[in-house]
Amino acid sequence: MSVTERQHTGLKSSRFTVSRGLITVGVAVVALFIVSAIVAPSSISQGAILGMLPFFAVLTCVGLGQMLVVQQGGIDLSIPGAVSLAIVVVSRIPNGDNSLLLPAVLLATGIAALAGVLNGVLVGLLKLNAIIATLGTNALLFAVVLGISGGSPTTTTRALRDIAGGLSFGVPNSVFFAVAALIVVSLMVKKTVPGRRFEAVGANPIAARATGLRVRTHQAAAYVWAQLLYCLAGILLAGITAQPTAFQGNSYLIPAVAVVVLGGTSLLGGRGYPLATVVAALFLSQLDQFVLAAGVPFAVRSIIQAAALAVGVGLYTINWAGIRARLGHRRRAATAT
Repeated sequence: MSVTERQHTGLKSSRFTVSRGLITVGVAVVALFIVSAIVAPSSISQGAILGMLPFFAVLTCVGLGQMLVVQQGGIDLSIPGAVSLAIVVVSRIPNGDNSLLLPAVLLATGIAALAGVLNGVLVGLLKLNAIIATLGTNALLFAVVLGISGGSPTTTTRALRDIAGGLSFGVPNSVFFAVAALIVVSLMVKKTVPGRRFEAVGANPIAARATGLRVRTHQAAAYVWAQLLYCLAGILLAGITAQPTAFQGNSYLIPAVAVVVLGGTSLLGGRGYPLATVVAALFLSQLDQFVLAAGVPFAVRSIIQAAALAVGVGLYTINWAGIRARLGHRRRAATAT
């Protein structure tokens, strides 16, 4: 087994498997909270944590959706449009009427499924470039956003604010939705036959096709499930912010890719790590909170997110063992000379 294979297989015990990504990002989370307590104690106060957790839940849903796509060696750049459209549908259509909330949620879910099918057909079946195809879908979704909202914000219903933005047992309700999404994704991917086939397709499409698996179908399905998770994130965000803007999904594209990479899922496809992705979402959410509490300008947040993405790519994509071996060979050659 190669070094890269050992890294992505994880550390096995008799009862469970702990991935390298989960260990790395878990240690990073602990270190971040320690630094936060020393440098910016206000960032870990009760109010700060309660303010951070709902947005962590939204990022969790978005990250899990992106993880499913990345597992298949793809990338989904339609996140901003998908999240924004879900926000607009569940806030603009009810227009404060609680009785119209359920129909609006069902409509948002249906639109998300159609967007996922479109991405799946373009990328999974027609084999178009994932970046170009999902960017086109994103533009189409934003056209619908502008058509429904006119670009102006609106107030969500009280029912949605209570469901998504309320507290239960002292914990934001949105966190329970995020945990439910984690459980569903983990069970589907890790504990079901279709899920194992899904991972096999992502790990090696050629070998999977040789064994008779429907490679294109699984690749297309990843985009459908991802859009449903983006829709859930948008619905939660609409209830959390109470008066969301029509373009609020724009800020979730880079973080979604960052948490997937920091969680250890390879951008080339293969095994996905849902729990590590969620822990990475917690790390990135607390990092935002720490930056703001430390008085760093808000504009620096995007730079930090990009840096986190670069670190994740460096940790899990670059073959450090191969680089060390080549450097060692060169040193030995130089010494011999």
